[in-house]
Amino acid sequence: MEEKIICTNRAASHEYFILERIEAGIVLEGSEVKSLRLGNVNLKDSFCLVQNGELFIKNMHIALYDKAGAFNTKDSKRDRKLLLHKEEIVKLSAKVAQKGLTLVPLKLYFNKALVKMELGLCQGKHTYDKKRSIMEKDIKREKEREIKNYR
Repeated sequence: MEEKIICTNRAASHEYFILERIEAGIVLEGSEVKSLRLGNVNLKDSFCLVQNGELFIKNMHIALYDKAGAFNTKDSKRDRKLLLHKEEIVKLSAKVAQKGLTLVPLKLYFNKALVKMELGLCQGKHTYDKKRSIMEKDIKREKEREIKNYR
């Protein structure tokens, strides 16, 4: 599979337990795709909502493409529609409403010529969970350093 990663949401794995991963398409304008090819996107603080049976991503910043001219949309943080099957949207909205989970964008990438987004069905971490995961990463890093120095 030809997959070129544009942007990842590194803070999501720190803030949330990722329970499930879903791939979705995204509706974009031509100038936004050109801006994505240059890597001018930020997924930080973005989230997904289900409204009227449709899935939208809010607060995702795609920088304005300077060569687009008059055809450029002026709002870089506009709501963008995500493309999923109706059954998938119904299942996700039921899980989000029932269990108190959230939909967080994890990764934005090109799949051949199409722009795809990986969403995570996530549960929020408490501060003690965050501290524990940081401690585990430090221990793992220390072990790898010891193994490297031992050889």
